[in-house]
Amino acid sequence: MSKIFVDACFGKETPYTPVWMMRQAGRYLPEYMKVRNEMGSFLNLCHAPEKAAEVTLQPLDIVGVDAAILFSDILVIPDEMGMDLSFVKGEGPKFSDPVKTHEDLDRLIGGEEAAGKLTYVYDTIKLLRRQLDERGDGKALIGFTGAPWTLATYMIEGQGTKTYNICKKMMYTQPGLLHAILRKVTDVVKLYMEKQIQSGVDVVQIFDSWAAAIEPDNYDEVSWKYMVEIAEYLKEKYPHIPVIMFPKGIAGFIERGLVYGDFDVFGVDWGTPMALAKEKLGDRYVLQGNMEPCRLYSKQMTTESVEALQKVMGGKRHIFNLGHGILPDVPVENAIHFVDECHRVSQK
Repeated sequence: MSKIFVDACFGKETPYTPVWMMRQAGRYLPEYMKVRNEMGSFLNLCHAPEKAAEVTLQPLDIVGVDAAILFSDILVIPDEMGMDLSFVKGEGPKFSDPVKTHEDLDRLIGGEEAAGKLTYVYDTIKLLRRQLDERGDGKALIGFTGAPWTLATYMIEGQGTKTYNICKKMMYTQPGLLHAILRKVTDVVKLYMEKQIQSGVDVVQIFDSWAAAIEPDNYDEVSWKYMVEIAEYLKEKYPHIPVIMFPKGIAGFIERGLVYGDFDVFGVDWGTPMALAKEKLGDRYVLQGNMEPCRLYSKQMTTESVEALQKVMGGKRHIFNLGHGILPDVPVENAIHFVDECHRVSQK
């Protein structure tokens, strides 16, 4: 069966514009919270293929999205490279042993050895592949990874950050060390994404959540070129698998012509005007996004945004999504309304 979401990623004509939401398998859903609480912790849930598959599929049935995105976390990569990851309630992810020196980096495993340890992710995908095929409704499965820069920021800072001062200090004073970290992570990510594809995902997305932390003059050198390397590695071997790139907060980079590479879909964050993205990139890439997530608090504001996006994109070379992840306190009925409106305005 042809999958509408996959067709849309390749810019093909579809009966309507498909829609999904970043973080759609998450805390706004009571059904998700029930499973999460049963598992005791976020990481326990990531490590349990049957339960991870269950929450991956919840948004398909509850909200009506056109694609499922694998339930996992970007930080399972450095965790399996040998770092000590924990999730602290109210504070988010933490590494007790951040990478500060070449010696710290050398103690981490890389390449095939690290990618091979993520078996619970591949097992979840294989389970999902069987379950989606049995459903027979043509819904696609999206695999994902964090971009090397985003992963490196956590590995260097040891936790989330608002200033990025530790990793940016390394960028400007120890660029060799930063690039050694980025190289090691990139080599793991390429194999990790390849194994996700081999396990059964239909599409892959590379998230650069912290792209906006880098000044435009440095963005290509520190992040984008590594993302492109991953995308081109995958496209060369698996041309039938669409690749989505999502660097958040990069309107200035688009205007300066810093987006290039062999991939299929460019995710547009909510701070970047869709008309600008269409003007600069729409002839080369399908565009995904970009409703401001907080509009989901109001059905009226959601409808206004969906209609405005449809007016700009005209139902061509577009995938509806939020400009970042759905927030935990959004009413489920409002998420359903968003999906219904996307289908309504774009029905051909």
